[in-house]
Amino acid sequence: MPNIASILKAEISRVARKEVRTEIETLKKASTHHRASIAALRRQVEKLEKELRRATKVSARVSPADDAGEAAESGPSRRFSATRLATHREKLGLSAAAYGKLVGVTGQTIYKWEQGKARPRKAQLEGLASVRGLGRREVTEQLNAE
Repeated sequence: MPNIASILKAEISRVARKEVRTEIETLKKASTHHRASIAALRRQVEKLEKELRRATKVSARVSPADDAGEAAESGPSRRFSATRLATHREKLGLSAAAYGKLVGVTGQTIYKWEQGKARPRKAQLEGLASVRGLGRREVTEQLNAE
C-alpha cells in the first residue's frame, strides 16, 4: 500500500499540471492574437509605403513640369558657384562689403556664400547675375553713386 506522502505528491503534481495547462492556453491565445495583429499592422505599413512611393513618383513627374512653367515665367534659371563668386569678387578687387552693396546684401552674407555655409535665394541670384555682367569701371561708378 502506497504511503500517504507519495499519494499527496502525485495529487499535487496533477493539480499543478492542470493549472499550468490552463495558464499556457490563455498565453497561447494571447500570443496568437498578438501575432495576428502584428501581421495586420505589417500589411498596413506595406500598403502605406507603397502608396507613399506611388505618390512620390507622381509628384516627381508633376514637379518638373511646374518648375519649367515657373522658369519660363521668371526667365532663365541661375546656377550658383561659391568659388566663381569669390574669384569674381577678387577680380574686381572689391571687399565683401562693397560686393554686398552691389548685390543688395551684407558683406557677411557674401562671406557665407563664398564659404558654402549659405546659398543665395532666387532674387539674390538675379542680383549676382547683374553684378556678374559689370566691369571694374561700372562697379566703381555704381559704388561712388551710392
